[in-house]
Amino acid sequence: MTVTEFLDRHFRHFNARELVAAARSYRDFVGKENGVMMVTLAGAMSTGELGISLAEMIRAGKVHAITCTAANLEEDIFNLVAHDEYRIVENWRALSVADELQLRDAGFNRVTDTCIPETVMRHIEGRLIPLWAEAARSGKSRHPADFMFELLDDDSFSPHYQVPRDQSWVAAAKDMQIPIFVPGFEDSTLGNIYAARVIEGTIPNHSAVASGTAQMERLAKWYQETSAEHPIGFFQIGGGIAGDFPICVVPMLIQDLKLDVPLWSYFCQISDAVTSYGGYSGAVPNEKITWYKLSEAAPKFMIQSDASIVAPLVFGYVMGW
Repeated sequence: MTVTEFLDRHFRHFNARELVAAARSYRDFVGKENGVMMVTLAGAMSTGELGISLAEMIRAGKVHAITCTAANLEEDIFNLVAHDEYRIVENWRALSVADELQLRDAGFNRVTDTCIPETVMRHIEGRLIPLWAEAARSGKSRHPADFMFELLDDDSFSPHYQVPRDQSWVAAAKDMQIPIFVPGFEDSTLGNIYAARVIEGTIPNHSAVASGTAQMERLAKWYQETSAEHPIGFFQIGGGIAGDFPICVVPMLIQDLKLDVPLWSYFCQISDAVTSYGGYSGAVPNEKITWYKLSEAAPKFMIQSDASIVAPLVFGYVMGW
């Protein structure tokens, strides 16, 4: 029995049924309807190795743009070159304060069950500082993913790979030439490092990395050009800025620039958030209609579950595994 057959047979009710309905609609949207899909990544999806399935989706032409947190951007690259140096903690729910201190003092930063070694952060820092400094001196801002693409082009970088390159979703995006939008760069390890290097004078100023508003301008251009030829869908993993930032491009174009552009034409969010606390991450899809984000006719799905389980299953269904 294939993954698709298993899901069709067993996932019949509640969040399971929603998963299959969303996956089937996604498959048809990028297939029969010739749609284009934006995927957004929050949480720690890269450290959770979502790249194994997401990279395949990108290379199969099922994902056409990515918006992610800066942490997900950097952690995909961290995993690429330091995977075997990570430490997995099987009893992570039962760690004591002393256990946490021991991990910290051994040079590890914990994300649930996965501990990222400090050494990989310093490795990538050492490679990025010259690139950042050059961009800052030139006064020409670059997008966060552009620096990662330059690392992937460096012949001295590939000998450090500890997993196959085809498991990196950033590498897949580079190969397929799809855009990566990264709002909130400062909210990441490398963003903190960048600020520290400006403070100490190693990097002359803050201009190397494109601002969020500059990235919104780039996203607006992409959306206008792409929506002129294809309907565009929105597949959101988690909440936060990774989802909030890109979905707002449509109301910005319509309400602030008074342009005639189509609304997002498909929407699915995988989230464990709920509406009762007033958080936008748990808002039901129909709420987005009032904000000029979603078409009333767009397929809309909310899978309230664990994205580390759900997202690979959706991707597997879309690709017919």
